[in-house]
Amino acid sequence: MSTPQIRAVLTDIEGTTSSISFVKDVLFPFARSRLQGFVTEHAADPAVAEALAEARDLAKRPDLDTASTIELLAAWIDEDRKAKPLKTLQGMIWEDGYRSGTLKGDVYPDVVEKLTEWKETGLSLYVYSSGSVLAQKLIFGFTHSGDLTPLFSGYFDTAIGSKLEVASYQAIAAEIGLQPSEILFLSDNTKELDAARDAGMKAIGLDRGEVVIPPETTHAIAKDFAAIDARAGTVR
Repeated sequence: MSTPQIRAVLTDIEGTTSSISFVKDVLFPFARSRLQGFVTEHAADPAVAEALAEARDLAKRPDLDTASTIELLAAWIDEDRKAKPLKTLQGMIWEDGYRSGTLKGDVYPDVVEKLTEWKETGLSLYVYSSGSVLAQKLIFGFTHSGDLTPLFSGYFDTAIGSKLEVASYQAIAAEIGLQPSEILFLSDNTKELDAARDAGMKAIGLDRGEVVIPPETTHAIAKDFAAIDARAGTVR
C-alpha cells in the first residue's frame, strides 16, 4: 500500500516559525507593561469586560474588582499560564502594537520562503498554536516580509483542545476535511509531535537551538524548513 501524500501542513509558531525569544522577550513584556493601562481604558468594552469576567470565573474569584483582576492577569503572564481570557487580552494589546508599527512579527526567513513555495505547489497551510487566533494572525500579518496571512487557509488555538491531546489533532483533521495521514505537523515540542503522530498525522520536529530535543526521540528532526520535503513528509 502506498503512503498517503501530504496535502496540508499544520505548523506551530513558537520555536518553529518564530523564535521563542521573540515571544518571551518581546511580546510578553510588551503586553505586561501595557496591561494595566489597556484594561483600565477599555474595561467597559464588551470584549474586554467579557475577558475580565472569564478570568474571575477561572480563578473562582467573582469578588475581584478591576484592579485586582489586572493583578491576577499580570501574575498569569509571569507564570506563562495558558488561560483563554489572558490570551484574549494579550492579543488585543499586541494588535495595538502591530498596527502602530511598534511590533513586527518575527518569522524566520526560511519559513517565509518555504511556506510560499509550499502554497504555490498546492499544499494548504494551517497554524496551531497556544496563542489566540488573533495573536497568530497578527504575528503573520505584520512581519518584516509583509503580510503572510494570505498563505494560510485556517488557524487553530486551544479552543479546539490541548496541543498535547490526540483528540485535538483528530478534531483539526476533521475541520480541515482531510485524513490525518494527509497532514504534516511541525513543532519544536516532541510531546506535541507524539500527540499528532498518535492521531495519524505525519510529524517533524524543528530544532532551532532554543530547546533541548530529547535524544531518545523517534521523530525526524529538521534544523529549518529548508530541510523539509513537505509533500513527502520527510526530512532531506
